[in-house]
Amino acid sequence: QVRFVESGGGLVQAGGSLRLSCVASGTTDSINAIGWYRQAPGKQREWVAVIRGGGTMYYANSAKGRFTISRDNAKNTVYLQMNNLKPEDTAVYYCNLPVSASDPDSSWGQGTQVTVSS
Repeated sequence: QVRFVESGGGLVQAGGSLRLSCVASGTTDSINAIGWYRQAPGKQREWVAVIRGGGTMYYANSAKGRFTISRDNAKNTVYLQMNNLKPEDTAVYYCNLPVSASDPDSSWGQGTQVTVSS
């Protein structure tokens, strides 16, 4: 199994930037795609970005042009660089395998809180 630990969140003003990190442990050799997800208060969890094993990146419309997902396989780490943050980006951010994120019975880590003030 693969476990993830997220970090890097914080409180920033609108227009500011944060870089989130997600460190994987366990059976990391089997990891292909990794995704970032977020859940805002009172809202359902949504996907933000995915990076495939070959390096292809996909973004939600809300993140496109502002966020960049990347990975360092040697460090078993995936990053999410978030620029020009908006109050609507406020959420708890999680990383997970897309195949797990689509499974209603999958488990999630603690996530990291991102709060953007206006």
